[in-house]
Amino acid sequence: MIPPEPQQQQQQLQPPPPAPPNHVVTTIENLPAEGSGGGGGRLSASSRAGVRQRVRKVLNREMLISVALGQVLSLLICGISLTSKYLSEDFHANTPVFQSFLNYILLFLVYTTTLAVRQGEENLLAILRRRWWKYMILGLIDLEANYLVVKAYQYTTLTSIQLLDCFVIPVVILLSWFFLLIRYKAVHFIGIVVCILGMGCMAGADVLVGRQQGAGENKLVGDLLVLGGATLYGISNVWEEYIIRTLSRVEFLGMIGLFGAFFSGIQLAIMEHKELLKVPWDWQIGLLYVGFSACMFGLYSFMPVVIKKTSATSVNLSLLTADLYSLFCGLFLFHYKFSGLYLLSFFTILIGLVLYSSTSTYIAQDPRVYKQFRNPSGPVVDLPTTAQVEPSVTYTSLGQETEEEPHVRVA
Repeated sequence: MIPPEPQQQQQQLQPPPPAPPNHVVTTIENLPAEGSGGGGGRLSASSRAGVRQRVRKVLNREMLISVALGQVLSLLICGISLTSKYLSEDFHANTPVFQSFLNYILLFLVYTTTLAVRQGEENLLAILRRRWWKYMILGLIDLEANYLVVKAYQYTTLTSIQLLDCFVIPVVILLSWFFLLIRYKAVHFIGIVVCILGMGCMAGADVLVGRQQGAGENKLVGDLLVLGGATLYGISNVWEEYIIRTLSRVEFLGMIGLFGAFFSGIQLAIMEHKELLKVPWDWQIGLLYVGFSACMFGLYSFMPVVIKKTSATSVNLSLLTADLYSLFCGLFLFHYKFSGLYLLSFFTILIGLVLYSSTSTYIAQDPRVYKQFRNPSGPVVDLPTTAQVEPSVTYTSLGQETEEEPHVRVA
């Protein structure tokens, strides 16, 4: 028997290349058969079917988790809406900038101080030296997005705000397409259309039951404010997704807390100090401010987790149910009129969310083509090459991870 050549023997003993971490390999046929030792065998048809079934179960579980996480965010927004409504209507405390200021102060105390005590490149001063102006712009965008939408309630109706606020969805899709290189499939667009139809159904129910809150005295101004706020929300959400995937959640929240508190403090002193002096302070108002700040802080702290688990687009679709949760609470707290269209709207949005989450988005190119955010002057990181697989949405950090968090798949 002729012994194999040394090079051929080395190739036979060499193990197969490892799959990317946390990556669902869709080419199941290329998996080696059991007991083959990586020598080129293939799974049998029954084994491949079993693997497909297990993968399908994993994806279904992730889909349900992503939908459930989005509804947690919607419930937090519901708490924000209810406390704001009590403050403005029952106690005549119209202080949207002050309310945002309280949230930014909490973020500053928790996350900015965490960055301040860190060492090395993750320290607050080191981050500010490298990219302070980027976070300054992001903090200003985030603040004004909140302010414009709240201000719109003085000029237009609730129905217009609910419908036009959906403009954030195409903004997020376009920005994700061009800057995050995310590509969508037909089922994603079908799910988005179904969600928007659910919102239209809710707006129609509001008209039928006469629930068109808001002055509506200058609708054009109000509608433009909503569109402006939705655009800024979309920019902020996509920027947030990029940062938490390439840097860290703590850095994002710490810098938002720093610059958000700075700009909201200036805006509060200039535009809202008189309104703040008119507030009839007592324990009830104080409790409402505490409740609002707790919900807002929870929303800001939890949203990066959900965005990293899913995507900015999926999160914004999930938030469409927030108005319905507020409405269901208002049936008991504010004696709103009920319509069966509200239930139809709720389940329509959920169906759209399930459709959108039923399959994965994917990236058009390798993540290393992203412009380096961590160190613009540093060298490009060479990522290890592996066997070519079907495009997926596994994101790879451009450098060393700043948190002990696994890479996760975007739904």
